[in-house]
Amino acid sequence: MVTSAQALKKYGDPNKQSALVVWDVPTNLEIGVIPKKIYCNKDMVEPLSKALQSLITTGYVKELKTWDGCFNIRKKRGLGSMSLHSWGIAVDLNAFENGLNMTPKLSPGFVKCFTDNGFEWGGTWKRKDGMHFQLAKI
Repeated sequence: MVTSAQALKKYGDPNKQSALVVWDVPTNLEIGVIPKKIYCNKDMVEPLSKALQSLITTGYVKELKTWDGCFNIRKKRGLGSMSLHSWGIAVDLNAFENGLNMTPKLSPGFVKCFTDNGFEWGGTWKRKDGMHFQLAKI
């Protein structure tokens, strides 16, 4: 699991970092709720592209209801450490039904589209965060 300490070491202070890009989402990946431009870490572009393409190819894209963000400098909810969203290396999806400490409602196939493409899913953590996908390695 990537930690905020590892992200800080690799990318630096989230308020002063230079690893962020505005990703122009390719037309073939502009699916429903996905923004046409995503402000994220440059290391997110390839794995996120692959995960979204996998959602389309497998048909699990029909389960994608809301895009709930990528980049947001903040601490983890209820904790002292910084969220990986602070470095733009995490995304939240379908937050309305996959809240913190709730039983996640994303299907195993949906989750696999992300975990097979370089993401860790928060739905398996002790403190469940079923909306959250973060890079598994940086």
